[in-house]
Amino acid sequence: MADISEYRIGVIVSVEDCGTCKGKGGKSLKACKIQVNPDESAELTTVVTSATNVREGSRIVVAPVGASFIDKEGEERPVTKATVGGVVSEGMLCDSTMLGWTGGAKGIAVQIPEEFSVGSAPPSSKPRKGEHDKPSAEADKPLEGGLFERKLTKEEKKKIAEEKRKAKKAAKEAKKAAEEANK
Repeated sequence: MADISEYRIGVIVSVEDCGTCKGKGGKSLKACKIQVNPDESAELTTVVTSATNVREGSRIVVAPVGASFIDKEGEERPVTKATVGGVVSEGMLCDSTMLGWTGGAKGIAVQIPEEFSVGSAPPSSKPRKGEHDKPSAEADKPLEGGLFERKLTKEEKKKIAEEKRKAKKAAKEAKKAAEEANK
């Protein structure tokens, strides 16, 4: 696994289409200007990507030039400056696979909650809403809806459905009892 401590959390300041250029798989390319330095007056980093979920204001993880990543063949390779679609790219946006996280889609830039500061190293596991690297026992608790929501297991879904049925049956019986009392 690559050393993710070299990666940095950044905020996308602007997103521009790279014209008619296409990346792997025919996806359109976007040039993202990203603030990866906590000093707002510092120069922005440009990263060209085909990730479909990049938006202005998104907090993402960047593998800057000089960091390393594991390629499809399992080889560790350095991130280098490269011209992609006519634009110089100074790094890579990271997906959950690059970060060694469970869950998340390959090729989709990970989204980081705002609690994580710009310029810091990414967390060692996928962050859940309102959590910072907490033990996994706490990560198993249901979360409120949102981008970092955990999906329910079949057992949890069955339990919720059973509780709803019981509540509906109890309400029906209470209504029936109230109608009989009013007669």
